[in-house]
Amino acid sequence: MRLWLVIIGLCCGLSIPAQEQNGVTLSGSVQSDILLPQNDDKTGAQKTEDLLTNTYLDLMLQSRYVDAGVRLEYLEHPLPGFENDFKGWGVPHFWVKGQLGCAELTAGTFYEQFGSGFILRTYEERSLGIDNSLLGGRLVLKPMKGVTMKALSGKQRNYWSWNKSLVSGADVELHLDEWISSMQEGDTKLMLGGSWVNKYEKKEDVYADPTHLYNLPEFVNAWDARVTLNSGPWSLLAEYAQKTQDPSYDNGFSYDKGTAAMFSGSYSKKGLSLLLQGKRSENMSFRSKRMQLGTSSFINHLPAFTQDQTYALAALYPYATQLADGEWAWQAEAGYNFKRKTALGGKYGMNVKVNFSHVRWEGTTYYQDLDVQLSRKLSKDFKLNVMYMNQQYNKTVVEGEGGMIHANIFIADGLYQLAPKTKLRGELQYLATKDDQGDWTFGLLELSLAPHWMLTVSDMWNNGDTKIHYYQGLVTCNFGAHRLQAGYGRTRAGYNCSGGVCRYVPATKGFTLSYNYNF
Repeated sequence: MRLWLVIIGLCCGLSIPAQEQNGVTLSGSVQSDILLPQNDDKTGAQKTEDLLTNTYLDLMLQSRYVDAGVRLEYLEHPLPGFENDFKGWGVPHFWVKGQLGCAELTAGTFYEQFGSGFILRTYEERSLGIDNSLLGGRLVLKPMKGVTMKALSGKQRNYWSWNKSLVSGADVELHLDEWISSMQEGDTKLMLGGSWVNKYEKKEDVYADPTHLYNLPEFVNAWDARVTLNSGPWSLLAEYAQKTQDPSYDNGFSYDKGTAAMFSGSYSKKGLSLLLQGKRSENMSFRSKRMQLGTSSFINHLPAFTQDQTYALAALYPYATQLADGEWAWQAEAGYNFKRKTALGGKYGMNVKVNFSHVRWEGTTYYQDLDVQLSRKLSKDFKLNVMYMNQQYNKTVVEGEGGMIHANIFIADGLYQLAPKTKLRGELQYLATKDDQGDWTFGLLELSLAPHWMLTVSDMWNNGDTKIHYYQGLVTCNFGAHRLQAGYGRTRAGYNCSGGVCRYVPATKGFTLSYNYNF
Protein backbone atom coordinates (compact mmCIF):
# COMPACT_ATOMS: atom_id res chain seq x y z
CA MET A 1 0.00 0.00 0.00
CA ARG A 2 2.86 2.40 0.84
CA LEU A 3 4.48 1.71 -2.53
CA TRP A 4 1.17 2.47 -4.28
CA LEU A 5 0.99 5.83 -2.49
CA VAL A 6 4.57 6.60 -3.56
CA ILE A 7 3.63 5.87 -7.17
CA ILE A 8 0.57 8.13 -6.99
CA GLY A 9 2.75 10.86 -5.49
CA LEU A 10 5.21 10.43 -8.34
CA CYS A 11 2.35 10.77 -10.81
CA CYS A 12 1.26 14.04 -9.24
CA GLY A 13 4.79 15.32 -9.70
CA LEU A 14 4.74 14.26 -13.35
CA SER A 15 1.29 15.67 -14.14
CA ILE A 16 2.62 17.53 -17.16
CA PRO A 17 2.97 16.57 -20.80
CA ALA A 18 5.97 14.50 -21.88
CA GLN A 19 9.02 16.71 -21.38
CA GLU A 20 11.80 17.29 -23.88
CA GLN A 21 15.21 18.42 -22.69
CA ASN A 22 18.10 18.71 -25.16
CA GLY A 23 16.34 16.40 -27.60
CA VAL A 24 15.46 13.81 -24.89
CA THR A 25 11.78 13.05 -24.21
CA LEU A 26 10.46 11.43 -21.03
CA SER A 27 7.10 9.67 -21.19
CA GLY A 28 5.35 6.88 -19.35
CA SER A 29 2.19 5.53 -17.80
CA VAL A 30 0.75 4.23 -14.55
CA GLN A 31 -1.94 1.59 -14.19
CA SER A 32 -3.20 0.46 -10.81
CA ASP A 33 -6.20 -1.83 -10.19
CA ILE A 34 -7.22 -2.29 -6.55
CA LEU A 35 -9.72 -4.56 -4.78
CA LEU A 36 -10.84 -4.44 -1.15
CA PRO A 37 -12.34 -7.95 -1.01
CA GLN A 38 -15.27 -9.15 1.07
CA ASN A 39 -16.63 -12.58 1.93
CA ASP A 40 -19.57 -13.78 -0.12
CA ASP A 41 -21.25 -17.08 0.75
CA LYS A 42 -23.27 -17.15 -2.48
CA THR A 43 -20.31 -16.95 -4.88
CA GLY A 44 -17.53 -18.31 -2.68
CA ALA A 45 -15.54 -15.06 -2.83
CA GLN A 46 -13.22 -14.66 0.15
CA LYS A 47 -12.00 -11.69 2.17
CA THR A 48 -8.27 -11.20 2.69
CA GLU A 49 -6.39 -9.17 5.28
CA ASP A 50 -4.61 -7.14 2.61
CA LEU A 51 -5.67 -4.65 -0.01
CA LEU A 52 -5.17 -6.41 -3.34
CA THR A 53 -3.56 -4.58 -6.25
CA ASN A 54 -1.89 -5.05 -9.63
CA THR A 55 0.17 -1.90 -10.23
CA TYR A 56 2.43 -1.06 -13.17
CA LEU A 57 4.70 1.94 -13.77
CA ASP A 58 6.28 2.37 -17.22
CA LEU A 59 8.97 4.95 -17.99
CA MET A 60 10.58 5.63 -21.37
CA LEU A 61 13.33 7.98 -22.53
CA GLN A 62 13.52 8.79 -26.23
CA SER A 63 16.21 10.60 -28.19
CA ARG A 64 17.35 10.81 -31.79
CA TYR A 65 19.58 7.74 -31.68
CA VAL A 66 18.94 5.94 -28.37
CA ASP A 67 15.73 4.99 -26.52
CA ALA A 68 15.47 3.28 -23.14
CA GLY A 69 12.64 1.98 -21.00
CA VAL A 70 11.85 0.30 -17.70
CA ARG A 71 8.75 -1.11 -16.01
CA LEU A 72 8.07 -1.57 -12.31
CA GLU A 73 5.41 -4.15 -11.44
CA TYR A 74 3.94 -4.39 -7.94
CA LEU A 75 1.84 -7.52 -7.32
CA GLU A 76 2.93 -8.38 -3.79
CA HIS A 77 -0.78 -8.80 -2.92
CA PRO A 78 -2.23 -9.43 -6.40
CA LEU A 79 -5.79 -9.50 -7.59
CA PRO A 80 -7.61 -12.88 -7.47
CA GLY A 81 -6.40 -15.20 -10.23
CA PHE A 82 -2.83 -13.84 -10.16
CA GLU A 83 -1.73 -15.04 -6.73
CA ASN A 84 -0.39 -18.42 -7.85
CA ASP A 85 2.09 -17.09 -10.39
CA PHE A 86 2.55 -13.30 -10.49
CA LYS A 87 2.74 -12.70 -6.72
CA GLY A 88 5.74 -10.48 -6.02
CA TRP A 89 7.22 -7.25 -7.26
CA GLY A 90 10.24 -6.07 -9.20
CA VAL A 91 11.51 -4.68 -12.50
CA PRO A 92 11.03 -7.45 -15.10
CA HIS A 93 11.05 -5.15 -18.15
CA PHE A 94 14.10 -3.03 -19.08
CA TRP A 95 15.62 -2.23 -22.45
CA VAL A 96 17.88 0.03 -24.48
CA LYS A 97 17.43 0.55 -28.23
CA GLY A 98 19.91 2.19 -30.53
CA GLN A 99 19.25 3.36 -34.09
CA LEU A 100 21.88 4.22 -36.66
CA GLY A 101 21.30 4.31 -40.38
CA CYS A 102 19.48 1.18 -41.52
CA ALA A 103 20.11 -0.69 -38.25
CA GLU A 104 18.19 -0.89 -34.98
CA LEU A 105 19.59 -2.87 -32.04
CA THR A 106 17.67 -3.67 -28.84
CA ALA A 107 19.29 -5.08 -25.70
CA GLY A 108 17.22 -6.18 -22.69
CA THR A 109 13.60 -7.29 -22.75
CA PHE A 110 11.49 -6.94 -25.88
CA TYR A 111 8.35 -8.14 -27.67
CA GLU A 112 8.26 -9.44 -31.23
CA GLN A 113 5.95 -11.17 -33.69
CA PHE A 114 6.77 -12.94 -36.95
CA GLY A 115 3.88 -12.95 -39.43
CA SER A 116 0.59 -13.97 -37.82
CA GLY A 117 2.45 -15.37 -34.81
CA PHE A 118 2.30 -19.06 -35.79
CA ILE A 119 5.90 -19.65 -34.67
CA LEU A 120 6.69 -16.49 -32.68
CA ARG A 121 4.60 -13.96 -30.81
CA THR A 122 5.75 -12.42 -27.54
CA TYR A 123 3.38 -9.85 -26.07
CA GLU A 124 1.76 -8.47 -22.93
CA GLU A 125 -1.92 -8.79 -22.00
CA ARG A 126 -2.29 -7.69 -18.38
CA SER A 127 -5.94 -8.65 -18.02
CA LEU A 128 -4.95 -12.26 -18.79
CA GLY A 129 -1.71 -12.25 -16.81
CA ILE A 130 0.36 -12.78 -19.97
CA ASP A 131 3.85 -11.35 -20.41
CA ASN A 132 6.13 -13.68 -22.37
CA SER A 133 8.79 -11.14 -23.34
CA LEU A 134 12.31 -12.20 -24.30
CA LEU A 135 15.44 -11.12 -22.45
CA GLY A 136 18.34 -10.85 -24.86
CA GLY A 137 19.01 -8.99 -28.09
CA ARG A 138 17.23 -8.12 -31.33
CA LEU A 139 18.64 -6.63 -34.54
CA VAL A 140 16.42 -5.06 -37.21
CA LEU A 141 17.95 -4.15 -40.58
CA LYS A 142 16.45 -2.28 -43.52
CA PRO A 143 19.38 -2.48 -45.97
CA MET A 144 17.39 -1.31 -48.97
CA LYS A 145 13.94 -0.15 -49.95
CA GLY A 146 11.31 -2.86 -49.47
CA VAL A 147 13.48 -5.19 -47.34
CA THR A 148 13.15 -5.74 -43.58
CA MET A 149 15.32 -8.31 -41.79
CA LYS A 150 15.22 -9.33 -38.13
CA ALA A 151 17.38 -11.54 -35.94
CA LEU A 152 16.90 -12.20 -32.22
CA SER A 153 17.89 -14.45 -29.35
CA GLY A 154 16.92 -14.54 -25.70
CA LYS A 155 15.36 -16.29 -22.73
CA GLN A 156 11.63 -16.05 -22.15
CA ARG A 157 9.99 -14.53 -19.12
CA ASN A 158 8.22 -17.01 -16.83
CA TYR A 159 6.47 -14.80 -14.25
CA TRP A 160 9.34 -13.53 -11.99
CA SER A 161 12.12 -15.53 -13.63
CA TRP A 162 13.33 -16.48 -17.09
CA ASN A 163 13.25 -19.98 -18.52
CA LYS A 164 16.64 -21.64 -19.03
CA SER A 165 16.00 -22.49 -22.67
CA LEU A 166 17.24 -20.21 -25.45
CA VAL A 167 14.86 -18.94 -28.14
CA SER A 168 16.45 -17.66 -31.36
CA GLY A 169 14.99 -16.65 -34.70
CA ALA A 170 15.18 -14.71 -37.93
CA ASP A 171 12.62 -13.10 -40.21
CA VAL A 172 12.66 -11.41 -43.59
CA GLU A 173 9.96 -9.51 -45.46
CA LEU A 174 10.16 -8.38 -49.09
CA HIS A 175 7.73 -5.66 -50.17
CA LEU A 176 7.86 -6.17 -53.92
CA ASP A 177 5.55 -3.27 -54.69
CA GLU A 178 8.26 -0.85 -53.55
CA TRP A 179 10.43 -2.09 -56.42
CA ILE A 180 7.80 -2.23 -59.18
CA SER A 181 6.40 1.12 -60.28
CA SER A 182 3.44 -0.42 -62.13
CA MET A 183 2.19 -1.96 -58.84
CA GLN A 184 2.43 1.42 -57.11
CA GLU A 185 0.48 3.06 -59.90
CA GLY A 186 -2.20 0.37 -59.62
CA ASP A 187 -2.48 0.70 -55.82
CA THR A 188 -1.26 -2.89 -55.41
CA LYS A 189 0.94 -4.16 -52.59
CA LEU A 190 2.64 -7.57 -52.52
CA MET A 191 4.68 -8.92 -49.61
CA LEU A 192 6.60 -12.19 -49.30
CA GLY A 193 7.77 -13.23 -45.84
CA GLY A 194 9.67 -16.07 -44.23
CA SER A 195 10.66 -16.88 -40.63
CA TRP A 196 12.66 -19.40 -38.64
CA VAL A 197 12.65 -20.01 -34.87
CA ASN A 198 14.79 -22.38 -32.82
CA LYS A 199 14.35 -23.45 -29.21
CA TYR A 200 17.31 -24.97 -27.38
CA GLU A 201 16.27 -26.72 -24.16
CA LYS A 202 18.37 -29.23 -22.28
CA LYS A 203 16.99 -32.71 -21.75
CA GLU A 204 15.13 -33.58 -18.58
CA ASP A 205 14.51 -36.97 -16.99
CA VAL A 206 10.92 -37.65 -17.98
CA TYR A 207 9.77 -41.27 -17.74
CA ALA A 208 7.51 -42.97 -20.27
CA ASP A 209 7.11 -45.72 -17.66
CA PRO A 210 9.05 -46.64 -14.48
CA THR A 211 11.95 -48.15 -16.50
CA HIS A 212 12.18 -46.06 -19.69
CA LEU A 213 13.03 -42.41 -20.30
CA TYR A 214 11.73 -40.27 -23.12
CA ASN A 215 14.41 -39.26 -25.61
CA LEU A 216 13.62 -35.54 -25.71
CA PRO A 217 15.11 -33.38 -28.48
CA GLU A 218 17.28 -30.49 -27.29
CA PHE A 219 16.64 -28.49 -30.48
CA VAL A 220 13.17 -27.74 -31.85
CA ASN A 221 12.94 -25.81 -35.11
CA ALA A 222 9.96 -24.06 -36.69
CA TRP A 223 9.57 -22.19 -39.96
CA ASP A 224 6.90 -20.02 -41.52
CA ALA A 225 6.20 -18.75 -45.06
CA ARG A 226 3.55 -16.20 -46.01
CA VAL A 227 2.32 -13.93 -48.77
CA THR A 228 -0.02 -10.94 -48.62
CA LEU A 229 -1.62 -9.16 -51.56
CA ASN A 230 -3.59 -5.92 -51.36
CA SER A 231 -5.16 -4.45 -54.45
CA GLY A 232 -7.83 -1.79 -54.24
CA PRO A 233 -10.65 -3.12 -52.04
CA TRP A 234 -9.21 -6.67 -51.99
CA SER A 235 -6.87 -8.14 -49.39
CA LEU A 236 -5.48 -11.71 -49.40
CA LEU A 237 -3.23 -13.57 -46.96
CA ALA A 238 -1.87 -17.12 -47.12
CA GLU A 239 0.49 -18.56 -44.51
CA TYR A 240 1.97 -21.95 -43.64
CA ALA A 241 4.11 -23.02 -40.67
CA GLN A 242 5.73 -26.26 -39.54
CA LYS A 243 7.42 -27.36 -36.33
CA THR A 244 9.76 -30.33 -35.75
CA GLN A 245 9.26 -32.95 -33.03
CA ASP A 246 8.45 -31.26 -29.72
CA PRO A 247 7.13 -33.73 -27.11
CA SER A 248 5.69 -31.96 -24.08
CA TYR A 249 3.02 -32.09 -21.39
CA ASP A 250 0.66 -30.29 -23.77
CA ASN A 251 0.68 -32.97 -26.49
CA GLY A 252 1.10 -36.01 -24.25
CA PHE A 253 4.77 -36.32 -25.33
CA SER A 254 3.85 -36.91 -28.95
CA TYR A 255 6.71 -37.02 -31.47
CA ASP A 256 4.49 -35.88 -34.36
CA LYS A 257 5.43 -32.73 -36.23
CA GLY A 258 3.30 -29.62 -35.85
CA THR A 259 1.65 -27.77 -38.73
CA ALA A 260 -0.51 -24.69 -39.21
CA ALA A 261 -1.99 -23.16 -42.35
CA MET A 262 -4.38 -20.29 -42.92
CA PHE A 263 -6.03 -18.32 -45.67
CA SER A 264 -7.79 -14.99 -45.28
CA GLY A 265 -9.54 -12.92 -47.90
CA SER A 266 -11.44 -9.67 -47.46
CA TYR A 267 -13.20 -7.06 -49.55
CA SER A 268 -13.98 -3.57 -48.32
CA LYS A 269 -15.64 -0.79 -50.25
CA LYS A 270 -17.84 2.07 -49.14
CA GLY A 271 -20.97 0.51 -47.68
CA LEU A 272 -19.89 -3.15 -48.05
CA SER A 273 -17.37 -5.40 -46.28
CA LEU A 274 -16.73 -9.14 -46.69
CA LEU A 275 -14.39 -11.51 -44.85
CA LEU A 276 -13.66 -15.21 -45.30
CA GLN A 277 -10.86 -17.04 -43.53
CA GLY A 278 -9.92 -20.58 -42.65
CA LYS A 279 -7.23 -22.20 -40.51
CA ARG A 280 -6.00 -25.72 -39.89
CA SER A 281 -3.55 -26.44 -37.08
CA GLU A 282 -2.27 -29.59 -35.42
CA ASN A 283 0.17 -30.09 -32.56
CA MET A 284 1.30 -26.44 -32.61
CA SER A 285 1.78 -25.87 -28.88
CA PHE A 286 5.25 -24.30 -28.80
CA ARG A 287 6.65 -23.42 -25.38
CA SER A 288 10.08 -22.43 -24.13
CA LYS A 289 9.54 -24.87 -21.24
CA ARG A 290 8.13 -28.24 -22.28
CA MET A 291 6.92 -29.14 -18.78
CA GLN A 292 4.93 -25.91 -18.33
CA LEU A 293 1.13 -25.72 -18.17
CA GLY A 294 -1.26 -22.77 -18.14
CA THR A 295 -0.90 -19.62 -20.22
CA SER A 296 2.82 -19.01 -19.69
CA SER A 297 5.95 -19.89 -21.70
CA PHE A 298 4.23 -19.90 -25.11
CA ILE A 299 6.57 -18.86 -27.90
CA ASN A 300 3.79 -18.71 -30.48
CA HIS A 301 0.13 -17.77 -30.83
CA LEU A 302 -2.69 -18.98 -33.08
CA PRO A 303 -5.69 -16.66 -33.58
CA ALA A 304 -9.05 -18.15 -32.62
CA PHE A 305 -11.00 -17.16 -35.78
CA THR A 306 -13.98 -16.34 -33.59
CA GLN A 307 -15.37 -12.88 -32.99
CA ASP A 308 -14.24 -11.06 -29.83
CA GLN A 309 -17.50 -10.28 -28.06
CA THR A 310 -17.91 -7.13 -25.96
CA TYR A 311 -21.42 -7.77 -24.62
CA ALA A 312 -21.46 -9.60 -21.27
CA LEU A 313 -23.69 -12.56 -22.16
CA ALA A 314 -22.25 -12.98 -25.66
CA ALA A 315 -18.84 -13.32 -23.96
CA LEU A 316 -20.06 -15.68 -21.24
CA TYR A 317 -18.77 -18.77 -23.09
CA PRO A 318 -15.58 -17.67 -24.90
CA TYR A 319 -13.54 -20.02 -27.06
CA ALA A 320 -9.86 -20.78 -26.39
CA THR A 321 -7.64 -21.98 -29.27
CA GLN A 322 -6.69 -25.65 -28.85
CA LEU A 323 -2.96 -25.52 -29.60
CA ALA A 324 -1.97 -28.95 -28.31
CA ASP A 325 -4.46 -31.03 -30.28
CA GLY A 326 -5.70 -29.66 -33.57
CA GLU A 327 -8.58 -27.77 -35.11
CA TRP A 328 -10.22 -26.64 -38.31
CA ALA A 329 -11.49 -23.07 -37.87
CA TRP A 330 -13.62 -21.04 -40.27
CA GLN A 331 -14.96 -17.53 -40.05
CA ALA A 332 -17.11 -15.53 -42.46
CA GLU A 333 -18.46 -12.03 -42.05
CA ALA A 334 -20.50 -9.64 -44.17
CA GLY A 335 -21.45 -6.05 -43.41
CA TYR A 336 -23.60 -3.62 -45.35
CA ASN A 337 -24.65 0.00 -44.87
CA PHE A 338 -28.13 0.80 -46.18
CA LYS A 339 -28.11 4.39 -47.37
CA ARG A 340 -30.14 7.17 -45.81
CA LYS A 341 -33.60 7.91 -47.16
CA THR A 342 -34.07 4.44 -48.69
CA ALA A 343 -36.74 1.85 -47.92
CA LEU A 344 -34.48 -0.17 -45.61
CA GLY A 345 -32.15 2.61 -44.55
CA GLY A 346 -34.87 4.93 -43.37
CA LYS A 347 -34.19 8.56 -42.55
CA TYR A 348 -30.73 8.01 -41.02
CA GLY A 349 -29.44 4.79 -42.62
CA MET A 350 -28.85 1.33 -41.15
CA ASN A 351 -25.88 -1.03 -40.77
CA VAL A 352 -26.25 -4.82 -40.84
CA LYS A 353 -23.48 -7.28 -39.99
CA VAL A 354 -23.59 -11.09 -40.05
CA ASN A 355 -20.79 -13.23 -38.61
CA PHE A 356 -20.36 -17.02 -38.62
CA SER A 357 -17.60 -18.98 -36.86
CA HIS A 358 -17.09 -22.74 -36.73
CA VAL A 359 -14.28 -24.73 -35.06
CA ARG A 360 -14.03 -28.53 -35.11
CA TRP A 361 -11.57 -31.42 -35.09
CA GLU A 362 -11.96 -35.05 -36.15
CA GLY A 363 -15.74 -34.83 -36.36
CA THR A 364 -16.26 -33.05 -33.04
CA THR A 365 -17.56 -29.50 -32.91
CA TYR A 366 -15.53 -27.37 -30.53
CA TYR A 367 -17.34 -24.09 -31.04
CA GLN A 368 -19.84 -22.42 -33.37
CA ASP A 369 -21.70 -19.15 -33.41
CA LEU A 370 -23.91 -17.22 -35.78
CA ASP A 371 -24.68 -13.64 -34.89
CA VAL A 372 -26.63 -10.91 -36.65
CA GLN A 373 -26.29 -7.26 -35.64
CA LEU A 374 -28.37 -4.28 -36.74
CA SER A 375 -27.49 -0.70 -35.94
CA ARG A 376 -29.94 2.07 -36.74
CA LYS A 377 -30.49 5.67 -35.74
CA LEU A 378 -34.20 5.96 -35.05
CA SER A 379 -34.28 9.70 -34.40
CA LYS A 380 -31.95 12.63 -34.13
CA ASP A 381 -31.21 11.76 -30.50
CA PHE A 382 -31.67 7.98 -30.30
CA LYS A 383 -29.60 5.12 -31.75
CA LEU A 384 -30.41 1.42 -31.32
CA ASN A 385 -28.24 -1.67 -31.77
CA VAL A 386 -29.83 -5.12 -31.66
CA MET A 387 -28.11 -8.48 -31.89
CA TYR A 388 -29.07 -12.15 -32.07
CA MET A 389 -26.52 -14.89 -31.48
CA ASN A 390 -26.86 -18.67 -31.74
CA GLN A 391 -23.97 -20.41 -30.00
CA GLN A 392 -22.59 -23.93 -29.53
CA TYR A 393 -19.82 -24.20 -26.93
CA ASN A 394 -18.06 -27.48 -26.14
CA LYS A 395 -17.28 -26.93 -22.47
CA THR A 396 -15.61 -30.33 -22.16
CA VAL A 397 -13.03 -29.44 -24.83
CA VAL A 398 -12.34 -25.91 -23.62
CA GLU A 399 -12.64 -26.30 -19.84
CA GLY A 400 -12.32 -30.06 -19.26
CA GLU A 401 -15.93 -30.94 -18.43
CA GLY A 402 -19.49 -29.76 -18.91
CA GLY A 403 -20.59 -31.13 -22.30
CA MET A 404 -21.98 -29.14 -25.22
CA ILE A 405 -23.83 -25.92 -24.41
CA HIS A 406 -26.45 -24.63 -26.86
CA ALA A 407 -27.50 -21.02 -26.32
CA ASN A 408 -29.61 -18.31 -27.95
CA ILE A 409 -28.66 -14.76 -27.00
CA PHE A 410 -30.72 -11.60 -27.54
CA ILE A 411 -29.28 -8.10 -27.04
CA ALA A 412 -30.67 -4.56 -27.30
CA ASP A 413 -28.38 -1.57 -26.80
CA GLY A 414 -29.81 1.94 -26.94
CA LEU A 415 -28.07 5.33 -26.77
CA TYR A 416 -30.03 8.53 -26.10
CA GLN A 417 -28.59 12.03 -26.39
CA LEU A 418 -30.20 13.87 -23.47
CA ALA A 419 -28.21 17.09 -23.95
CA PRO A 420 -25.15 18.24 -25.92
CA LYS A 421 -22.81 16.79 -23.25
CA THR A 422 -25.11 14.21 -21.67
CA LYS A 423 -25.81 10.70 -22.95
CA LEU A 424 -27.73 7.78 -21.48
CA ARG A 425 -26.99 4.26 -22.69
CA GLY A 426 -28.90 1.13 -21.75
CA GLU A 427 -28.38 -2.57 -22.41
CA LEU A 428 -30.79 -5.46 -22.03
CA GLN A 429 -29.49 -8.97 -22.72
CA TYR A 430 -30.95 -12.46 -22.39
CA LEU A 431 -29.22 -15.84 -22.78
CA ALA A 432 -31.52 -18.84 -23.11
CA THR A 433 -30.14 -22.37 -22.66
CA LYS A 434 -31.21 -25.68 -21.18
CA ASP A 435 -27.55 -26.57 -20.47
CA ASP A 436 -24.97 -25.69 -17.82
CA GLN A 437 -26.49 -23.24 -15.28
CA GLY A 438 -29.51 -22.32 -17.37
CA ASP A 439 -30.73 -18.88 -18.46
CA TRP A 440 -29.07 -15.50 -17.78
CA THR A 441 -30.34 -11.91 -17.83
CA PHE A 442 -28.19 -8.78 -17.97
CA GLY A 443 -29.13 -5.11 -17.63
CA LEU A 444 -27.02 -1.95 -17.70
CA LEU A 445 -27.53 1.83 -17.46
CA GLU A 446 -24.68 4.23 -18.20
CA LEU A 447 -24.91 8.00 -17.83
CA SER A 448 -22.14 9.99 -19.51
CA LEU A 449 -21.55 13.59 -18.44
CA ALA A 450 -18.87 14.75 -20.88
CA PRO A 451 -16.05 15.40 -20.63
CA HIS A 452 -15.36 14.25 -17.07
CA TRP A 453 -17.91 11.89 -15.51
CA MET A 454 -19.60 8.56 -16.16
CA LEU A 455 -21.97 6.63 -13.86
CA THR A 456 -22.71 2.94 -14.50
CA VAL A 457 -24.95 0.37 -12.82
CA SER A 458 -25.42 -3.20 -14.03
CA ASP A 459 -26.70 -6.59 -12.95
CA MET A 460 -26.08 -10.03 -14.43
CA TRP A 461 -28.59 -12.49 -12.99
CA ASN A 462 -28.63 -16.24 -13.34
CA ASN A 463 -32.34 -16.97 -13.49
CA GLY A 464 -31.56 -20.64 -14.08
CA ASP A 465 -30.00 -22.79 -11.35
CA THR A 466 -28.15 -20.46 -8.97
CA LYS A 467 -30.41 -17.36 -8.90
CA ILE A 468 -27.33 -15.23 -8.05
CA HIS A 469 -27.18 -11.52 -8.95
CA TYR A 470 -23.79 -10.18 -10.08
CA TYR A 471 -24.33 -6.46 -9.55
CA GLN A 472 -21.91 -3.60 -10.19
CA GLY A 473 -21.89 0.14 -9.54
CA LEU A 474 -19.13 2.33 -11.02
CA VAL A 475 -18.19 6.01 -11.02
CA THR A 476 -15.58 7.09 -13.57
CA CYS A 477 -13.91 10.47 -13.88
CA ASN A 478 -11.45 11.73 -16.48
CA PHE A 479 -9.32 14.81 -15.93
CA GLY A 480 -6.70 15.42 -18.57
CA ALA A 481 -4.39 12.40 -18.69
CA HIS A 482 -5.84 10.98 -15.44
CA ARG A 483 -8.61 8.39 -15.29
CA LEU A 484 -10.04 7.20 -11.97
CA GLN A 485 -12.80 4.62 -11.52
CA ALA A 486 -14.35 3.56 -8.21
CA GLY A 487 -16.93 0.82 -7.79
CA TYR A 488 -18.58 -1.88 -5.74
CA GLY A 489 -20.06 -5.23 -6.67
CA ARG A 490 -19.68 -8.89 -7.50
CA THR A 491 -17.91 -10.62 -10.35
CA ARG A 492 -18.62 -14.14 -11.54
CA ALA A 493 -16.02 -16.90 -11.56
CA GLY A 494 -15.16 -17.80 -15.13
CA TYR A 495 -12.77 -17.39 -18.03
CA ASN A 496 -11.45 -14.06 -19.26
CA CYS A 497 -10.40 -14.37 -22.90
CA SER A 498 -8.79 -12.33 -25.64
CA GLY A 499 -7.80 -13.56 -29.10
CA GLY A 500 -8.33 -17.21 -28.23
CA VAL A 501 -6.23 -17.13 -25.02
CA CYS A 502 -8.12 -17.58 -21.74
CA ARG A 503 -7.37 -17.33 -18.04
CA TYR A 504 -9.60 -18.51 -15.18
CA VAL A 505 -10.57 -15.74 -12.73
CA PRO A 506 -12.28 -16.60 -9.41
CA ALA A 507 -15.38 -14.84 -8.11
CA THR A 508 -14.91 -11.58 -6.21
CA LYS A 509 -16.96 -9.15 -4.16
CA GLY A 510 -15.93 -5.79 -2.74
CA PHE A 511 -14.82 -2.25 -3.46
CA THR A 512 -12.69 -1.58 -6.53
CA LEU A 513 -10.49 1.33 -7.56
CA SER A 514 -8.73 1.74 -10.89
CA TYR A 515 -6.30 4.51 -11.78
CA ASN A 516 -4.66 5.19 -15.16
CA TYR A 517 -2.32 8.01 -16.09
CA ASN A 518 -0.30 8.71 -19.24
CA PHE A 519 2.31 11.41 -19.45
